Amino acid sequence: MNARTTVREYYESLRRGEPLYPYFLDHPDAVKFGVGELLSGYDEIEAGLREQTRTTTDWTVESRDLRVREADGHAWFGDDVRMAWRDAEADRSYDFDTRWSGGLESGDDGWRFVGMHVSVAQGTDDDGEDDD
Repeated sequence: MNARTTVREYYESLRRGEPLYPYFLDHPDAVKFGVGELLSGYDEIEAGLREQTRTTTDWTVESRDLRVREADGHAWFGDDVRMAWRDAEADRSYDFDTRWSGGLESGDDGWRFVGMHVSVAQGTDDDGEDDD
């Protein structure tokens, strides 16, 4: 499996509501920036993604321009992604145009994210709430 496939499988796992933390390197320096969150170190990433999976449903992840580059056991990626989901606890839906970027490292167990950054593109609705 290559880094591009790993990114695409992460998107698919998000859509299906499957655990996401196994995609991250088990290391204290791993980091994940999400819309409104910062998770530092594998333990925080695992806890945060477990909570996200528990409290959210109906994920849409539409990749529009995935770019991936691999070199010497490392890879980096960027993408323009429409991302929508339902917060089951707050009974709210969200829909954002986002930008994703990050780095991956290859090891014995395949490619793992060492860093991921997801941000809201400029000019989107201020809270991303679906007004329907």
